[in-house]
Amino acid sequence: MDMTKAPRRRKAVGAAAFAALLLALTGCEADGGADGGADRAKDGRAVVIAPGKPGETARTLTPEQAAREKPDDTPNAADHTYTRHMIEHHRQALAMSALAPERASAEGVKRVAERITAAQRPEIGAMEKWLARHPEPSAGSGGHDHGAMPGMATEQQLKELADARGADFDRLFLKLMIAHHEGALTMAGTALAEGNNVMVEEMANEVVATQTAEIHRMRAMG
Repeated sequence: MDMTKAPRRRKAVGAAAFAALLLALTGCEADGGADGGADRAKDGRAVVIAPGKPGETARTLTPEQAAREKPDDTPNAADHTYTRHMIEHHRQALAMSALAPERASAEGVKRVAERITAAQRPEIGAMEKWLARHPEPSAGSGGHDHGAMPGMATEQQLKELADARGADFDRLFLKLMIAHHEGALTMAGTALAEGNNVMVEEMANEVVATQTAEIHRMRAMG
């Protein structure tokens, strides 16, 4: 699925460039420069060598200029929508996984449910903390529209899953959870393409990594 390799490069490049600036500054202060003077301007002030883009030469900046070039990662609407919706998305995955210990017959299915719970519960906590630190300008304006979240199981599907037992549960759980994970990848891809906050980017990348692996694992079991 293409969303597992989301086209998120704009923000990553900016963050990487800033990281390079900090590394350059740290390196200069730590070792004084290979030639004994590369970390100092002619007037003796410390400087930072900022790597240029491909085909461009490096620039010499003061520490103050380097700090000003830190990318602006102010959360935007895409960051808030992703985080708020993914909390609800994860909660449904936890509810589905909670059915497995008593209903699943395959040990592999039970282990998948355990891994989902172990991974997504703390992710919910992290996203809730992020929202507390970054309240939306119009908090609650979007509500929790499940129809806007791809991969969400319907109420009827959840009822069927709760009523199933043994091999029937195993098959339905894997089917619904694969679709659920694929929906999460779509949501993460949108956040990576349209969001602006570094922490949300990191959380979305984690979802892509873990849930892509789980999709492969569940498909192999089906």
